[in-house]
Amino acid sequence: MIRKAEERDIQGLMSLLHQVNAVHHHIRPDLFKGDTTKYSEQELAELIRDDRNPIFVYDDGKILGHAFCQLTEVSNHPLLQDAKTLYIDDICVDEQARGRHVGQALYHYVRDYAKSIGCHNITLNVWEGNDAAISFYCNMGMQVQKTGMEVILD
Repeated sequence: MIRKAEERDIQGLMSLLHQVNAVHHHIRPDLFKGDTTKYSEQELAELIRDDRNPIFVYDDGKILGHAFCQLTEVSNHPLLQDAKTLYIDDICVDEQARGRHVGQALYHYVRDYAKSIGCHNITLNVWEGNDAAISFYCNMGMQVQKTGMEVILD
């Protein structure tokens, strides 16, 4: 049920990207515009063809979830150890499919993929206030790596 995204998945991905943006807009309307998506259909088509940024979909006859990933590598850095990291840019489960372990299946698939290509770790960011996502990732065994902070200057 989980596979790499194909161009035929773009409409399903767009629907999920709208849901992701709605969550972010609800949490931080000062940063996120409403009723839009992170990528256009054309940008999605380009991403789907990019092997360094794999997109995985949970396909049950309908796209019920996605995981957008980005592969990064540090090599010969003066401070940092050499490491390959898979960054999860976005995991989304269709709101109609929540509670059916789609997110868990996607996360485990991504984890197995990262292991298979020799990654040292998986990283991601979660917006403060997205308590459901924070709880989910903690339940998947993830731990806080670093904390981003801000002050709003209005």
